[in-house]
Amino acid sequence: MFVLIWSALFVSVKGSIADTGASAWGQQHCDRGYCVTLTERELTAEAGLCVVIPCSFTTADEFTPKHTIWYKCEASQHSCSDADIIFHSNKNTDKKAQSGFEGRVSRLEPDVSQKNCSIIINDLKESDSGSYQLRVTGELNGKQDGFTFIPRVTVSVKGLNQKPTVMIPTLTEGQQATLTCTAPGLCSGSVPEITWTWRGAGGTESYITGNSTDFKTENLTTFRQRHSSTLTFKSSAEQHNTTVTCKIRFTGETTTEEASSLKVNYVKEVKITGVTSVREGNVLNLTCSVESFPPAHIVWRKVPSNTNLQTRNTDLHNDTRSATLVTLNVTAENSGQYICMAKHLDKTLTSYVNVTVTWHTKIQNGSGCVLQSDVLTCVCISEGFPLPTIKWPLLENHTQYTLITTVSNHTVNSTVSLTVKNHGNSTVECVSNNGNGEERENLLVYKKHEQPSSFGLEFLKVIIAFLTGVLLSVIVCCLVKNCYSFSRKKKKSSRNSDETLEMETHRNDKLIYDGPAFQDNHMLNSNSGRKEVQYATINFSLLKRNGRKQASTKTEYAEINKAVKEQREDAEEEDELLDAKEDQMVVELEMKYREPENEEGGDEAVYSIVNDIISEI
Repeated sequence: MFVLIWSALFVSVKGSIADTGASAWGQQHCDRGYCVTLTERELTAEAGLCVVIPCSFTTADEFTPKHTIWYKCEASQHSCSDADIIFHSNKNTDKKAQSGFEGRVSRLEPDVSQKNCSIIINDLKESDSGSYQLRVTGELNGKQDGFTFIPRVTVSVKGLNQKPTVMIPTLTEGQQATLTCTAPGLCSGSVPEITWTWRGAGGTESYITGNSTDFKTENLTTFRQRHSSTLTFKSSAEQHNTTVTCKIRFTGETTTEEASSLKVNYVKEVKITGVTSVREGNVLNLTCSVESFPPAHIVWRKVPSNTNLQTRNTDLHNDTRSATLVTLNVTAENSGQYICMAKHLDKTLTSYVNVTVTWHTKIQNGSGCVLQSDVLTCVCISEGFPLPTIKWPLLENHTQYTLITTVSNHTVNSTVSLTVKNHGNSTVECVSNNGNGEERENLLVYKKHEQPSSFGLEFLKVIIAFLTGVLLSVIVCCLVKNCYSFSRKKKKSSRNSDETLEMETHRNDKLIYDGPAFQDNHMLNSNSGRKEVQYATINFSLLKRNGRKQASTKTEYAEINKAVKEQREDAEEEDELLDAKEDQMVVELEMKYREPENEEGGDEAVYSIVNDIISEI
């Protein structure tokens, strides 16, 4: 009887499916008022993860659902049996689920009255592949009853292909960094195991040291969880271009991993390679390199210029960038300090190098030898860089000599003095060497004759100077004597002539009138028995002071007849006395006539005969 009922149900279900087109996803599949809706008839899942079978149902009005049962059996089976149960909502029933599914299957909605039959299967295995069928049990008109829905859902479980999601922020050397690894799938099954490994340049895998990990589970919904792990460490240049791996281990030895390459922003010291000491005329080749990520921009400059020099840039392995400075046919002007600057992100690194251009030693003009009184003195001047050294092969056969060496900039001056007897060589060899080359030159020997001693020369100079002084003194004395004699003769000649002075005072006339004197309209006789008399007219009114009152307009005449006695020409003492008395006489006369006149007497003529005074002398 039971077989006939199931046969009739199967035929009726087939007819209803054929009539409703049940092959379409999401359509209801109904049979006598019992309908089931399966969103997807075929589901694909990956081992270790989970799968959700969406499901909803409706029943006849007289049927009250109490429990849901899910079966898994082969697709070839017409109907699943109790042995194929994987989930039973009634925990008190004797019908138990397969041991392999215990704890892995859960209902999304525990309340059956909501008629939501969706389930989630966690920790999938490839053996979970198969056909899944739903049965609902309950009461029909107060009696226990149940209904098994014919439509099934096929689940195909394959190997795990999903990878963890690794999030890597910008890594900078010396700074803390946190990496995040999120497990694939949002399942509520077993918590996966997450581990971090690091693979260096050598390919050896190891755990990152100096780090900390933290596991985190986020409950998105009741049956949806996100599992993640964080790795915190201090970034370093050694970690650049290395591989960090996040490995997920699920239940059942199902694993998956994701390897990510670390890119650390870093820059190392600037390095300059090449020969910094170059011979003149050769090639200067300097390379500036810096290891960094991202690659740095490198420029060359010559101090103190701010102009970039032309270089040849090259990208080498291991994120090392270099710039090569090449200068052909270098000269001394290429010597100096050079700077290599590497700009990396917001940082600029510099390195300095001193370049020296060397040149061969060269013996300069001015080198030579002098031989005087068996003393040989040689001077050798040499220029070069580095500073040359000077040797004298001549000194190899001598033990006593004087050697003086002076240095100025890149020039060496070597002076050697020694005593030689019967030196017959005309040249002396000078050898200069500075490592870049050696130069030899034969210096000519100049023979210098002996000169008088310096003491004799100085003594001769003193004698000549003394004689010259004596001669000049004699000449000066003679000139003084002649001048004195001439002066005495002139004075004596003037004293031998008789002088007659006639003084006449006129109003508005000059003090002394040089013209002839008249008396009674007759000129005085120039020959009066004495020597010649000279006359002079003197206006004494002009000798009066400015504040003196004009006494009268009367003209005063003073006639001075001066007779000078002839004295002996050779009496020097008498001449001097005469000179003194003459001076005294003139002073007395002047003082006499300068006295104020009597205001009550009117005009008074004053006559003075100089001869009377002179005769007293």
